[in-house]
Amino acid sequence: MNANYPVLPIAAGVLLRASASVLAVTTGWARHIARAHRHRREAAMLAGLDRRMLADIGITRSDVRDAFSEPFWEDPTALLRERALERRWNRVLMRSELAERTEPGFRRPPTDRPARQAM
Repeated sequence: MNANYPVLPIAAGVLLRASASVLAVTTGWARHIARAHRHRREAAMLAGLDRRMLADIGITRSDVRDAFSEPFWEDPTALLRERALERRWNRVLMRSELAERTEPGFRRPPTDRPARQAM
């Protein structure tokens, strides 16, 4: 008894799955490269800002230089975000430590009005 199995449809399915996985890996790499290029372009726009504008964001010129020293595939904006959040958190901690050290005397209640109208 001989059993004839169709080889061509099985081979075509394997070939189709293999080519689909190669295509998926290739498009994944292309997306990764496009994302890295976009992040570099955004960081380059930040590098064009002056010192005061960078200070408003919470980063310094040396932070931008450090971000560009990362490899191409690393996101430079992630480092800049970390530095800005770290500085912001340190300012909050410093304020709370300063508030604990001061004497518990009279404090002006917080107001939503501008300072020139506050009494």
